[in-house]
Amino acid sequence: MTTATRIPDLYPSRGATEVSIPRKDPVVWSAPGTPGPIAGAELQSLERDGFLAVDQLVGADEIGVYQRELERLVTDPAIREDERSIVEPKSKEIRSVFEVHKISEVFARLVRDERVVGRARQILGSDVYVHQSRINVKPGFGASGFYWHSDFETWHAEDGLPNMRTVSVSIALTENYDTNGGLMIMPGSHRTFLGCAGATPKDNYKQSLQMQDAGTPSDEALTALASEYGIKLFTGRAGSATWFDCNCMHGSGDNITPFPRSNVFIVFNSVENAAVEPFAAPVRRPEFIGARDFTPVK
Repeated sequence: MTTATRIPDLYPSRGATEVSIPRKDPVVWSAPGTPGPIAGAELQSLERDGFLAVDQLVGADEIGVYQRELERLVTDPAIREDERSIVEPKSKEIRSVFEVHKISEVFARLVRDERVVGRARQILGSDVYVHQSRINVKPGFGASGFYWHSDFETWHAEDGLPNMRTVSVSIALTENYDTNGGLMIMPGSHRTFLGCAGATPKDNYKQSLQMQDAGTPSDEALTALASEYGIKLFTGRAGSATWFDCNCMHGSGDNITPFPRSNVFIVFNSVENAAVEPFAAPVRRPEFIGARDFTPVK
């Protein structure tokens, strides 16, 4: 198995047994009072709960631009054939398109928007680069969900991110109801790292992007976390956003309603936390899933 050279593994996972480890890293890395678009009380809320909801990150007058670009991408035959597109196992419809900030100048501009990258810099206390970006598409009538997981567990084990210095933003491109497969997070779960049991298969990403297996917590561990922290379901109109820490336990259900749910998902990592070799996988995942270009977003 490939291991990270000369960098200690603070969060061991994918061993013989499941392990629970207290978080060893800050949540908010910037010094108190550091200027930025996030107010001090909101940063404290993020520190406590692991997430921050923004009612309207993208204005109503702008959201149509992103909706039209999403529609263009998912209906383009060339995009469908690209390896960066993931399709639903049953319907064969596009589920996700990765590296969307490189495929689309529209989404590239969104990544560079100070309302977006400025918040990431403030949370992580440094310049940032995009570790991963994608659009997620959940059309109505049967689009499958994403099972409970911590993103950091995967990014550490399979991409080689050393520390919890990574933050994600999910920006709603359609209305998020309480019925159409919205994001669920266990508030406070980011303070505990759950190292999952079981070795990582080679090319695990090919299966995990459709249905996760390796890196999946046990029912017992999920029950304990949910009993301690509860579950928060996020709703909101198009243009709303949820920022959440890389170690939040989160997931989403199937969408069996007629109402689609789509979002753009951007992962910012500190340039001071650049990926090394995987900590618990035989090979790295492809760069369109776990970036190896650490150029700061400007």
